[in-house]
Amino acid sequence: MKRYVIINANIITDGKVLPNHNIVVDNGQIISVQEIEPPPLPVIDAGGCWLAPGFIDMHIHGAGGYLADSGIESLEALSALLPHYGVTGFLTGVTPNEDDVAKLEELSKARSTGARMLGFFLEGHYLKLNGAISKLSKDYTPEHVEKLLGAAAPYKIVFAVSPEIKELEELLPLMTASGMPAFITHTMATPEQTARAISLGARHATHFYDVFPYPGETEPGRRACGVVEAILANKDATVDFILDGEHVEPVAIEMALACKGLEGVCLISDSNITAGLPPGVYSGLGGLEVEMKYEGGPARLTESGCLAGSGLTLDMAVRNAVKLLGLTPAEAIKLASENPARILGLDDRKGFIKPGYDADFSLLNENLIVKSCYVAGERMY
Repeated sequence: MKRYVIINANIITDGKVLPNHNIVVDNGQIISVQEIEPPPLPVIDAGGCWLAPGFIDMHIHGAGGYLADSGIESLEALSALLPHYGVTGFLTGVTPNEDDVAKLEELSKARSTGARMLGFFLEGHYLKLNGAISKLSKDYTPEHVEKLLGAAAPYKIVFAVSPEIKELEELLPLMTASGMPAFITHTMATPEQTARAISLGARHATHFYDVFPYPGETEPGRRACGVVEAILANKDATVDFILDGEHVEPVAIEMALACKGLEGVCLISDSNITAGLPPGVYSGLGGLEVEMKYEGGPARLTESGCLAGSGLTLDMAVRNAVKLLGLTPAEAIKLASENPARILGLDDRKGFIKPGYDADFSLLNENLIVKSCYVAGERMY
């Protein structure tokens, strides 16, 4: 059905609600958003559901038993699964491999069978601290950055970086020349190093507060400041969080909202293979055994109990934002749709329910449970 109208929808867009509106979709795009009598077209009755922009997961490694960097078959299966959770676009999370260039060349040939691949997110290639990543790459040459960028084509790359790596002074302009920001994470950078990285294009911090160690006291009773304070204080920096109730205290997210406003904070899943699966023990990212003790809870290494990604899906994160932070549904959805679209430079066609935008949206019930999801106007769930 290329051209149709959805009626009786409570549309969420731009942080607001448009009650009892209709949208007309044609050839994968939103043609109109209106309150008047709908035109004579094939009708889908939303039945009063929320109609929200599709969620964009900027940091995801897997779900439902699939890991993005396991190969084309797994990545395509992940793409097909994500609309179940309202996700219409995502960055393909890739950790270091034996041959990173060959891996990107392989994955770049995958088809978007559901949610659209919006680029790659490389985590572990330019980081100082491991966290739950089993190994880190150490090739910090400009030539290697260029090889990675070429291998990923036609997709762009978002690089995860630790500002204290001195080679980034030369590398960040290459990494961000496409218009994509770099993401700060896994770091103990000083405020000065952080400010410099932000000025060079590392304008976003991912899974903020996780693998951002406290620098300690400079002398008894005097609290030191580091990368966290530098990011919160910088008006050009945005942040995202894993909102599963364990990765970060809700008060830290409330502080970020106070510093950045609703526009400067996003939700991610950083999901391991466990997302969408029942509680249990699984072989997760990097082949490491992880346990998820309850649905949507964190994945923890069975050997040490350390956090190793989440079992969170992005629709669960949105519901948690309402429950744990007291946000309205419209505000919570903004953190998972509009804000990621803006950070990735896609807000001219994604993240809103507006004429001329891609018809990427979900219908959610009053409890924010996804009932159906559309990508480029096609129902994918």
